[in-house]
Amino acid sequence: MAYFLGLFLLAYLLGSIPFGLVVSRFLGGPDPRSLGSGNLGTANLYRLLGLKAAVLTFLGDALKGTLPVLLAGFLLASLDAWWEAAVAMVGGAAVLGHVFPLYLRFKGGKGVATAFGVVTALSPWAALNLAIVYVLALARTRIFSLSALICAWLLPVAMGLFSDSKAYLLLAGFLSGLVLLCHRENLERLFKGEEPRI
Repeated sequence: MAYFLGLFLLAYLLGSIPFGLVVSRFLGGPDPRSLGSGNLGTANLYRLLGLKAAVLTFLGDALKGTLPVLLAGFLLASLDAWWEAAVAMVGGAAVLGHVFPLYLRFKGGKGVATAFGVVTALSPWAALNLAIVYVLALARTRIFSLSALICAWLLPVAMGLFSDSKAYLLLAGFLSGLVLLCHRENLERLFKGEEPRI
């Protein structure tokens, strides 16, 4: 139990690291919160600083989801029947850290890349299929948020198809709902035809 609580806290603190802000400062750019969409995610970094910043931000945000889940999978194996549930909760903590970061007064990103990192650790095949859907949707619509929303809607389906774990499926449903909730303003703009394209 001590390992679980420690990993849960660690995942939240790692998730709270604002890689969009770190990358922007490293590259000599502005505070992403004050320009563009005001978000610290990959899409806004792409608009403000280009592909390099976007890739670095995505990798940082994804890894802070992947690493604690992999660590939990290794260290919490002794929990036996509770192992998958514990690992899933650690993954959820990482995404919650990203969305509600301790270091930024609980005002963070929308959770897409970090959720993808968590899913990659739990079910690589589900992650691969969602990545393909994202790329195809982005190529077709040229709208970052719509591509993310489509993948969020499909996340529980992908997890259900490629994993037998009920705990992972429940986590997928939670992450799907959280990402959709974080994109409520994007949804409003999409319905109005005002969401920016690449």
